[in-house]
Amino acid sequence: MHEFSIVQALIEQCETLAAENKASSIQRVDVKIGVLSGVEPYLLQTAFDTFKENSRLCRQAQLVLQQQPLIGQCQQCGTQQEMRGFGESCSTCEDKLLTIVDGDALMLMQLEMDS
Repeated sequence: MHEFSIVQALIEQCETLAAENKASSIQRVDVKIGVLSGVEPYLLQTAFDTFKENSRLCRQAQLVLQQQPLIGQCQQCGTQQEMRGFGESCSTCEDKLLTIVDGDALMLMQLEMDS
């Protein structure tokens, strides 16, 4: 279950950002999870709830997860569109060359911290 290592890295990143901002605690951690990120939201939440107990700064933090759909951009005309899968055509020009621009990663979006 790679969610454990992801959460460990996430908590380390949060603690580093909190230290840089001289925060005394982190109240909220907002994360965007792409549908193709390979991360299971329920397992990420469970791992976060487990590992935050060992963090002085994240102990009270709430993890807020936002599911990000797959977004493709047409290489021909530049149109961006939500994709249901691979092999779709551009909704504007019908071209088949869509490049994934969002929905394939996990990203820390925002922290709510107390000073």
